[in-house]
Amino acid sequence: MKEILLTTFNARYAHTSIAQRYLFANLEELQERAKIVEFVINSQVVDAAEEILRYQPKIVGIGAYIWNALEVQELISILKKVAPQILIILGGPEASHFPHRVDFSKADYIIQGEGDIAFYQLCKTLLEGALPPERVIKAPMVNLSAIKLPYDYYTDHDIKNRYCYVEASRGCPFTCEFCLSSADKKVRDLEITRFIAELEKLWLRGVRNFKFIDRTFNLSIENATKLLDFFLSKTEIYFVHFEVIPDHFPSVLREKIAQFPPAALQLEVGIQTLDPEISKNIHRRLNIPKIEENLAFLQNETHAHLHVDLIIGLPGESLEGFGRNLDKLYSLTQCEIQIGILKKLSGTTISRHDEIYGMEYSDKPPYDILQNDLIPFDQMQKMKRFARFWDMIYNSGNFKKSATYLWREGKVYEGFYAFSEWLYTQTKSTWQISLDRLAELIFRYLCEVMKHEEVILKASLIEDIMTVRGRKMPSFLRDNYLPEEAQKEGSLKHNKRQLKHVTS
Repeated sequence: MKEILLTTFNARYAHTSIAQRYLFANLEELQERAKIVEFVINSQVVDAAEEILRYQPKIVGIGAYIWNALEVQELISILKKVAPQILIILGGPEASHFPHRVDFSKADYIIQGEGDIAFYQLCKTLLEGALPPERVIKAPMVNLSAIKLPYDYYTDHDIKNRYCYVEASRGCPFTCEFCLSSADKKVRDLEITRFIAELEKLWLRGVRNFKFIDRTFNLSIENATKLLDFFLSKTEIYFVHFEVIPDHFPSVLREKIAQFPPAALQLEVGIQTLDPEISKNIHRRLNIPKIEENLAFLQNETHAHLHVDLIIGLPGESLEGFGRNLDKLYSLTQCEIQIGILKKLSGTTISRHDEIYGMEYSDKPPYDILQNDLIPFDQMQKMKRFARFWDMIYNSGNFKKSATYLWREGKVYEGFYAFSEWLYTQTKSTWQISLDRLAELIFRYLCEVMKHEEVILKASLIEDIMTVRGRKMPSFLRDNYLPEEAQKEGSLKHNKRQLKHVTS
């Protein structure tokens, strides 16, 4: 039995909730009466409710996010029907911003903002028998120097099987209208010596995958270099992920990044658009010369695995404009280019463009754009398929070399758009397409539609597919495949996606 249960639905089993561990870490004397129980969004919500009720809690704290809002709504409904005496406290981004677009009305209390301390205070009040008069508690920003950190509460199972998320700072100084982080304009850093001591404790426990959730890792160069030095001092294999500002790589940072070995460092570089007018319209700072210079450095002088972002559907940006962005970005770097669909996140100011640009969004999470004045609904649907196929074929690294045959003379958008249209006519789906089938479809398109030579294409596909040791060769390629005496060993069991890009 536990009186307080902390829970949420993670997007994948490999994910962990750092927020739940922050709440648990700061429960003070109530901690021994509490427990964290996490679920995954593709699990049955009714089974999650059963698991929660097994602990006979008095209070259930739930984290609501864009990826799990519907599951959270269903969970609250079930709990209130079968155990109405339980007090439900809701927090997280989807709960923090009104009006709610998912019905959370059956929750007893809602904490807006950072709940690290507010959750403890509310639980203490409720367990003492008092009922706060206000259903919505507006939590102030916490003092990062005063709160307890969550890292001791990653279990040995988490460390062995899942990602351990960490943060060296909170907030973002920029005002990009599509991003929820723009609501917290003040950047607050954890005291760096204290934070590195926590990283060392995780390292000694066996953590080798570190995902930083900071929105602007390279804003403070002093802190960034100290963190890079921490990882560079390690001789064992590891993987670390940072989100970086694309136009801020001074020489001291470049020197550090250049020292990382292949498949050890991943940098997520937020681009979103390369059109200065569109960027200005959504209050996103864009320094094109610096971005070009820094991407060239990262591409040509480091082993960092890059993951850069473009968005479809930004106010005022046509598909032709998006196509120019993709062609330009591909010319700058052959890294992963994550093509995202614009979302209308709760708490952002992107809605100010709705009337001007005819922006229409889905009412259900993740609130994807449906159409605007430049991209009608049917065309937006095609672009969503384009993005999905791009991720399956190019970003996956499974067809890194063969994919380049899908376009000519640098016309990446034009070439891949034509292919995505053809591919959908063959599959009528963007999901559950096996690697073998996808390889054969690519081969057919390149031979039948683009008239490439079969021998060259088969050699390219074999090279791509057999990058990962131990894969089974698709049957249509077996006659052309002569296995080597010894295939290359992958240097990591994990990070296969990064390694496929490194070896291309």
